[in-house]
Order: sequence, then structure tokens, then C-alpha cells
Amino acid sequence: MIGNKHQKKYNVGLLLITTIVIITSCKQKQKSKQVEETSTKIHKQIVKDIPKGVPTPEGMVWIPGGKFTQGAVANDTMIMMHENPAHPVVVDGFFMDTTEVTNAQYQKFIDATNYVTVAEREIVWEEMKKQLPLNTPKPHDSILQPGSLVFKKAKESVPNLYDYSQWWQWKIGANWKQPLGPGSSIAGKNNYPVIHIAYEDAVAYCNWAGRRLPTEAEWEYASRGKDKNTIFFWGNDVENLRTRANTWEGEFPSKNTKADGYENKAPVGSYPPNSYGLYDMAGNVWEWTRDWYNVDYYDQLKQQGLILNPEGATEPYNPNNPAMWEKVIKGGSFLCNDSYCASYRSSARMATSIDSSLEHLGFRTVLSIDMINNSKDTE
Repeated sequence: MIGNKHQKKYNVGLLLITTIVIITSCKQKQKSKQVEETSTKIHKQIVKDIPKGVPTPEGMVWIPGGKFTQGAVANDTMIMMHENPAHPVVVDGFFMDTTEVTNAQYQKFIDATNYVTVAEREIVWEEMKKQLPLNTPKPHDSILQPGSLVFKKAKESVPNLYDYSQWWQWKIGANWKQPLGPGSSIAGKNNYPVIHIAYEDAVAYCNWAGRRLPTEAEWEYASRGKDKNTIFFWGNDVENLRTRANTWEGEFPSKNTKADGYENKAPVGSYPPNSYGLYDMAGNVWEWTRDWYNVDYYDQLKQQGLILNPEGATEPYNPNNPAMWEKVIKGGSFLCNDSYCASYRSSARMATSIDSSLEHLGFRTVLSIDMINNSKDTE
């Protein structure tokens, strides 16, 4: 009798476990089916090729829509934490500038609109302090003047690469027309990327040109070229860096060997393009994207599964700079070196305050099909 009781309990327990396994398996299959159906639906919706009758704008190329894994590449030994977790993304096709916006192009915008960039405007302390930690003391009036951040080459080795103040200085009078401060100019540099551009300066240009800034997903998708799974747009061999991008060769920030041909910025298109025909998607100057920088955003995307045309977080969040409103910038610059950032990698990203302008920060524009259709509707 005792044996039978134990046997009955065993049978009941086995039945419960079997039932749970069956239910769990059914749920997993149902979830897998839903994911597959969502993926199929997204792939049917995607805009891959240029619609008939739509011409390619001058200075742009078509980036065909498709799927890729955004974020860190598995075999990348230089991954930074905020490049994880990698997550699947699908983007519609769009047009993108083949190069960063140049001084000559920005000059046309200024001539047409008389726009004044952030770096040229009088500083209003009452507005500035809203973006700073509470009770931040007001700087002296001699310092509180229009300007921008300019790179300062170190005279000797720098042991602490976390202290950016060792190579950045606030330069009164520095702006897109005077990139190194009063007395400097962009004469003879029409084909160089425009710099000292704050976020709203880039958006203002886009609005005038009938374009917009790329999302982070669009930028990375385009940057990777046709091979979406490599560390760099040209492959996985870092030895090709000096022939592919304008970065810092040597010991940062004191010695630059100029093995890539330049110590500072280079004219746009000085290096071979990626497989889509885009130049300088690694190095030269960082580029603005539309996305807010939010350290939780990649996790949120990963949990949602396959996403079509993600537009970034709804609000910024960076525990390291809680008072700052930061956007994601991509691509790295002429200052990137493997000793501290190696941001010439496709997955690399950085956060920058929207009111910041720097000597190594510019942008390029995109034009999506929905913008073209909306423009036609208003004609």
C-alpha cells in the first residue's frame, strides 16, 4: 500500500512536470511563430530599392534598405560597454551625402539665411545655467564669451587619458569661420568638413536643404557598407587603418606620425569610400545623429526583438552627465587612437551635449522616401 501511494504521487508529479513542459514548449513555439511572422511582415514592408521616378540628388547615394545587427561585433576586442547588447534592426532605404557637409556648402546656407551658429552667439548665463548642476558658480565675464572647444596638442606624454581637459581648451572666438580662434580662417579650405557645429546648427542646415540628420541606426547601417558583420567598414584588419581613415597615428595626444597623411582634419573624400560610395565614415570628424544618448536604449531594443526604423530613445539618460542633454555622435575623428577610444569602428558611439561645438565635430545629411513623398504632397 505504501509503495502504491508513492507510485501515485510519483505519477501525479510526473504528469504535472510533463504538462508544464508541454505548455512551456507551446508558448515558446507560439512566441517563435510570432517573432517569425513579425520578421516576415517587416521584410515585406521594407523599402529596398529606389522607387521609380525618384532621381538621386546631387552629392548623395542610395543606401538600399535591409537588416543588420546594430552594436558590437562578436570578434571586436575594442568593444566599449555602451555598444552592447547587439540587437537586430531593419531600416528602409534612404539617400545619404557621400561626404561630410563642407565649409563651402555651409557657406551657401549662411549666405541664404544669415544664420548665426551657437558658437558665434552671445552667451546668456541665465539660459546656460539651466543645463548645469545646481549652484554652479557663474564664470567671470572675460570667460563667458562666444567660442568653442579647440584641440590642444600635448607637449609630452599624458598618463591619464580620462582627463580630457589636457587636450581640449575653450577658445573665445573659435567658430566654423575661425576654427582655431581669432586670426584663423577657412580660406582655401572649401572642401574641408565644416566644424564647430552644435546640434541645432546642423538641424538648421538640414531644414534649409530639405534634408534631415540620420538616425543612429541609419548611420551605422550605411557606415558598415555591404558587409554588415565586420569591425571596420573595410573588414577586420586594423593594419589597413592608415590607408582608409584620418585618425591619430602615434602616441595620443602628444605625437602624431601622420602616417595617414594628415595630423589634423583632411579634405572630404581623401580616403577610399566604403562599398556604398560613402567617404569618411571612419575618422576625420565625428558626425551628429538624431538619437538621444540613453544608456538603457540598446537593452530596450534588444528586448523588443526586430525593430523597423528605430528613431532612438524618447529622452536622454547618461548617469555620468545627468544634467546634459546629449545626442549620439558616430564615426570618430582625426583624434581617434586605439589607446583610448578607437572610434573608427562601425559600432563605436559617443555622447555629446546638444549645445556643444568642437573642432572635430561635423555632420552629413540624409533624405528618406517619406520626406520626398511629403514634399510632393505639399506642392
